[in-house]
Order: sequence, then structure tokens, then C-alpha cells
Amino acid sequence: MLEAFFSLVAATALLLGSPGPAPLALAASGATFGIRKSSHFLIGILLGLSVAIMGATAGIAALLATWPEARFAVQLCGALYIGYIAIKIATAPVMEKNPSAETQAPSLLDGFIFNLLNPKAYAAFFAIFSQFLLPIEESNLSYIATGMVCLIVAAVVDFIWLCLGGSLRPVFHKPKQARIIRVCFALLMVAAVLIVFLRGMA
Repeated sequence: MLEAFFSLVAATALLLGSPGPAPLALAASGATFGIRKSSHFLIGILLGLSVAIMGATAGIAALLATWPEARFAVQLCGALYIGYIAIKIATAPVMEKNPSAETQAPSLLDGFIFNLLNPKAYAAFFAIFSQFLLPIEESNLSYIATGMVCLIVAAVVDFIWLCLGGSLRPVFHKPKQARIIRVCFALLMVAAVLIVFLRGMA
């Protein structure tokens, strides 16, 4: 049981902690708007992730595989929305020493929709539930426990990405460096989405 638990934690950390759309968006938001202002975005991402966990448990991955048109539509919507978040971060105004309240970080709803339409999340949890399900005798309890562990690991990993981005915040008082870093984050987000999108079409 202990070995299965550590295997689950490691697999979840690797799958969700790799530089994909959500981690890069959190890092970019933390760097642009700060950790405190980005906390609602983080909560929204985790709520969207909870839906992805429930969806994977209910077999949405199998459903999308059965109807390729639906899979393509979900991937396309997700790619467009993540692109929208990337543009929002890349074009954010350069911060002043005392930024005004008008500077808007991505909201809780942005985070929720972001991960709700993130095909990587569904694929990751379908893989986790098929390979690393905790060996508990009661089937429903096994899925619930596995999902809870995944959510906790995801919260820790996502918070780390947010803090990594937040550590770059002082650089964002320098207009040229700030614009370069924002655009780089945005391009990395778009690249991560394109990779997932193209793999899904293969």
C-alpha cells in the first residue's frame, strides 16, 4: 500500500508538474501580478482540476475517444482559451512600484475554465487511474482516495510554480525585461498547448 501511494504521488507530480499550460500560466501570473493577486487563479485551476478528476473517473476520456469530433472540439476550445490567457499575460501593462488596483490578474473563473478545457488534465488522470489506482478493497473508496491524493499533490506542485513565477516579480519593475519574460511565458504556454493538441490529433 505504501509503495503504491509513493508511486501515485511521483506519477502525479511528474504528469502535472511538467511544464504544461497550467503550470506555465501560474508561473506567468505569479510573475506578472504577484502570488497574492494570483491566488484566485490558482484556486480556480484546482477546482477545474477537480472536475477533470471526476470526469476521468466517470470515463470521459473513453467517451472522447469514442467520438473524435467531441474530442477535437474540447481540444480546440481549450487551446483557444489558453491562448486568451497567454495574450492577457503577455499584454499586461508594465507595473509601477506601487501597482494600482486596476491591474487585473486572471480570476477564479478564468482558472476554472482554463483547466476545465485542458485536455492534458483529462489525459493525465485517465492514465493515473488506469495505472496507479490505490489498492483499496472498496472500489469507490479506491477512486476517491486516489483522486484526493492527486488533488493534494497538484495543489502543492501548482503552488510551487506560482511561487517560482512570483520570485521573478522584482524583475517586472524593469519594462524591457518584464515584456520579454511575459512574452516568453506566453509563447511557452502556446507551445505547450500546440504540443498537446497535435499529439491528440495524431
